Amino acid sequence: MARTRNFSREGVLEKALPVFWKHGFADASLQDLEKATGVNKSGLYSEFSGKEELFLESLRFYLDRLPSLEFLIAEPFGWDNIEKFLKLGPRTTEGQKGCFAISSMRELAILPPGAIEMLGHGRMQLKRLIAKNIEAEKPKADVNDLASMILTFFTGLSVEQNLKASRAATGRKVDTLMQVLRSF
Repeated sequence: MARTRNFSREGVLEKALPVFWKHGFADASLQDLEKATGVNKSGLYSEFSGKEELFLESLRFYLDRLPSLEFLIAEPFGWDNIEKFLKLGPRTTEGQKGCFAISSMRELAILPPGAIEMLGHGRMQLKRLIAKNIEAEKPKADVNDLASMILTFFTGLSVEQNLKASRAATGRKVDTLMQVLRSF
């Protein structure tokens, strides 16, 4: 007779995510994951085929619940949405800073292929939402070029959050960028 599990998949992902965020894919140990989730090795392996699948599902869990997307899908579309996204998007979550997806990119060479695909898809989705907001402003400059520039800026802000950049400094950088963007 099969034992009933004492955990939820979502609960495990919520608790595993900060471990991967802090240590990265390579350095997150099974012991760290067991301790954080409260689920032993056999329980984790009964739900996930291994650390790789647990990482992939943690990344998917994060991307599916990315709080900063709410700023980019709010109507009316435009510069104000992009400004909110940049100021509030790379925020601290459960003691982690920046953006988990961007932090994960530092390990591209060793990430599972599924993670690389997921990260690429997530960036394309983000770029499309940014472009949709730019289009609403009818700029003279190319929408895709501006969306790429904003996505690169967001990536930099996310990295800076790990370097303990202050919210005030981030806000000033965003204000300056938005002045430039609104002039297009």
